[in-house]
Amino acid sequence: MTLDDFSQYARRRVDHYLTQNLKKYEPATQLQSAMAYSLFNGGKRVRPMLTYASASLFGEVNTLTDASAAAIESIHAYSLIHDDLPAMDNDDLRRGKPTCHKQYDEATAILAGDALQTFAFELLSTPEHHETAIQLQLIQELVHASGRHGMVTGQMIDLANVGKGINIEALEQMHQHKTGALIRASVRMGAISTGAKDNKDLAAIDAYANAIGLAFQVQDDIIDITSDTATLGKTQFSDEDANKPTYPKLLGLDGAQTLAQQLHDQAIDAISPFGDTAQPLVELASYIIGRNH
Repeated sequence: MTLDDFSQYARRRVDHYLTQNLKKYEPATQLQSAMAYSLFNGGKRVRPMLTYASASLFGEVNTLTDASAAAIESIHAYSLIHDDLPAMDNDDLRRGKPTCHKQYDEATAILAGDALQTFAFELLSTPEHHETAIQLQLIQELVHASGRHGMVTGQMIDLANVGKGINIEALEQMHQHKTGALIRASVRMGAISTGAKDNKDLAAIDAYANAIGLAFQVQDDIIDITSDTATLGKTQFSDEDANKPTYPKLLGLDGAQTLAQQLHDQAIDAISPFGDTAQPLVELASYIIGRNH
């Protein structure tokens, strides 16, 4: 299966699961609309792809894999809504479309983000999965990745360092929380959803996820200055204009590109013991450092 084929497969599965579960409750029409607007606004579904690719290393993709992929995408969508708010990054564009608070209003955007966050745990905790122990594991993974131990702390570090000097170690710590934690959860939750337990195997995909999570952010910093607004789907130079710490600012563009390639190579090396079954993860790693938006 090519990466394009795998991408379409992952998108179809996660979008179907999200659609079926989102429409189960519709009294708050404006809220539902804002949630759907942010969930289905052209995202690449990289995190769900990582979840499905990881699951396929260990067993058959199942409904818990779907729930994991959908939950991660819901958390990701919520984080982008809140990141774009005037009090945070104050962005008007997301994936070439008005951000949620521009399409609706600020209060609706905040509530849509809140609802998407809790929706994620609704998907994982429903009794119909009949896998209580695995469900609890998955919930714990996502809690750790998305809350004070992960993404939220990363965003706080980011905001606290706008306009300030920051060294490469502190920048890496910030992004391992802000971006890397949810990517790591995507990979780990895919494996856990199939019942994977071998510590050596989980350590291997952990190493892959840590490297590719950081590579994702390095590449984001690179394309903020090398792609135009139309390609990015958001305002070019937004990080630079906000005086945020970035890898090109600390390492130079060539240094940042070299680091992205090194992290890619580390990721591939970590999953080499899995052989051909890891091909989707290999291709995703290459995609992550090769993308221009």
